[in-house]
Amino acid sequence: MSGSNLAMQGPGDPSAGSVGPVVDPAASAFRRTFPAAYRARVVAEYEAAPHGSKVAVLRREGLYQSQVQKWMVARDQVALGAAGPRPLKRVHRAKGAAGGKDDPVRLRAENERLARELAKAQAVVEVMGKLQGLLEAISESTDTPAPSMTR
Repeated sequence: MSGSNLAMQGPGDPSAGSVGPVVDPAASAFRRTFPAAYRARVVAEYEAAPHGSKVAVLRREGLYQSQVQKWMVARDQVALGAAGPRPLKRVHRAKGAAGGKDDPVRLRAENERLARELAKAQAVVEVMGKLQGLLEAISESTDTPAPSMTR
């Protein structure tokens, strides 16, 4: 009876008699690299496959459509005489260039806009102060008790 129990237990079952810990195969991720001959073979097979069978090629090889499309673009660029796909590089603008982060014209315009907003805010605070004084004066003239400031 114990033999039938062993057949029902999985390979990762601690009661199955396995000595070492169960290792998760997805725990150690690594970037796959593909030789040029492999890429050429997969691209040729992908292009030769009928429309419904292209996904079968991708599944069998464990690839994504975007990978194969990038390989096709790179192959076409090499065929057109390009030196091959170049890694994308970020373009950094020189300081002071038009539209840059430290553009003096943009900074002046932003400074003027912020100065206008500050003037509006100061005017609002001034009006609110005057309104409070007016309300206090009205309250004192009607002899009503002032509301308590504590809640």
